[in-house]
Amino acid sequence: MPLPSTALQHIRVLDLTRVRSGPTCVRQLADWGADVIKIEAPVDGAQLGGPRQGSDFQNLHRNKRSLTLNLKTDAGRDAFRRLADTADVVVENFRPDVKTRLGIDYDTLAASNPGLVYASISGFGQDGPYAGRPGFDQIAQGMGGLMSITGKPGEGPMRVGIPIADLCAGLMAAQAIMIALLERHHSGKGQWVQTSLLQAQVFMLDFQGARYLMDGEVPGQAGNNHPTSIPTGVFRTQDGHMNLAVAGQEIWKRFAIALGREDWTTDPRFETAPARSENRDALTEEIEAVTTTQTTAHWVEAMNRAGVPAGEINDIGQVFRDPQVQHLGIAQPVTSQERGETHLIGQPIKMSRTPSHIAAPPPLAGQHNAEILSEVGFSEQQIEAMKRDGAI
Repeated sequence: MPLPSTALQHIRVLDLTRVRSGPTCVRQLADWGADVIKIEAPVDGAQLGGPRQGSDFQNLHRNKRSLTLNLKTDAGRDAFRRLADTADVVVENFRPDVKTRLGIDYDTLAASNPGLVYASISGFGQDGPYAGRPGFDQIAQGMGGLMSITGKPGEGPMRVGIPIADLCAGLMAAQAIMIALLERHHSGKGQWVQTSLLQAQVFMLDFQGARYLMDGEVPGQAGNNHPTSIPTGVFRTQDGHMNLAVAGQEIWKRFAIALGREDWTTDPRFETAPARSENRDALTEEIEAVTTTQTTAHWVEAMNRAGVPAGEINDIGQVFRDPQVQHLGIAQPVTSQERGETHLIGQPIKMSRTPSHIAAPPPLAGQHNAEILSEVGFSEQQIEAMKRDGAI
């Protein structure tokens, strides 16, 4: 298989993950050139996370090889442990007790491979009062506070439009793996790294969480309005809406001048940040009296020319047709085995020497069985026997 990047070409990863948080983590490693072996049950077709030909599966599982193993059989578990002895990383997102029951937990695998980095992603943590609960992104969004600060005031809790707890847990697990691999250069030892959807979601509260921890303030819903920087939010235009981010006194002055309302800079209702906060609704009304006289395109160009952050509010189609997005090349071509010529979302990072690209589409289930097993010493006869016995 061609390399997506040379950055991690020396790293072998065993991927036991399902659904989204785990595959998100492993995708980060695969896209940067790690030899990722996706361990699957020996059946093809629909899986947790959707069918193989679905856009979601295709986007999550590129740049990998596939090995089918029945981990409920002795032969399947033995083959996995042999592979684990050659691996740098194992990633799993089972419920906390599953890996121990299968005999593929960190302590078991590290006994024969002390350099192994073993990453676990769960809903709520590997232990504690909620450890046995099934994890799901929207549950973590609610329990982690995000839904209480998303949406318009008085309209009840609102989830965000992407599985952000899943995605952030996966990205943080990938970061943890990289930290552990770097540390291994000094100690020669691997370690067990853990995160959860709940931990990731609480961490992503960021300044909203800090407002409570440091000031005792419980933030509420603010809709499209920024909770502290005013006027920042969504404003109506002649033909739709736009985003404005007017943060700080200097940008406030530029904004008022660009809008033709320099008088606001000395108006006691709007002159200072506390005054603008107290009179937010009145300010919004006066801003929209001006912005609705011209198109979004007019105001976005005028504001950016004046040094005021402003932008269009695109639907997903408009995002990928945007000239800057196209210039950045984040939508990358790939020839899917199920769908033919298509595009997937590439990495949002540019590297001057070791760039990432989508080198291979998601593999067929078991596509690399013979190749992978032969790499760890299985003979053709043994592989055929495993196939007959339902171990692969």
